[in-house]
Amino acid sequence: MLLLGMPLISLTSCMTTGNESLRKQTEQSVAGLIVEGKTTRSEVKTNFGSPFSTNFTDGGLEIWKYDLSKMHRTTESFVPIVKWFAPEQRGIKKGLVVAFDRRGIVSRYSMSESPLTVRGGILNQ
Repeated sequence: MLLLGMPLISLTSCMTTGNESLRKQTEQSVAGLIVEGKTTRSEVKTNFGSPFSTNFTDGGLEIWKYDLSKMHRTTESFVPIVKWFAPEQRGIKKGLVVAFDRRGIVSRYSMSESPLTVRGGILNQ
């Protein structure tokens, strides 16, 4: 019976990249953690860790970006011919962008969550 379960384990392969602090976050939960005009840079760092990237606008705003992608292979991707010619992975991409004013207070933020599909193989070139 144990041997029969082994192939099922390999069919559930997943890959996650990015900031793990976003894993359980939703637009609603982030709204409870970030308040525009009130939340500080240090509070954002405490809740979400260091950003994936940091940029600056021409107007002097500091922009922090957080990303998380969680992918799994589709069942069809385990079929040998399909695996070579058109493998596919599906999942969810989450993104959080936070803009701070010169005082280090959140001036704006945006949280998004969207479906993600990645196709590879010879047929998707």
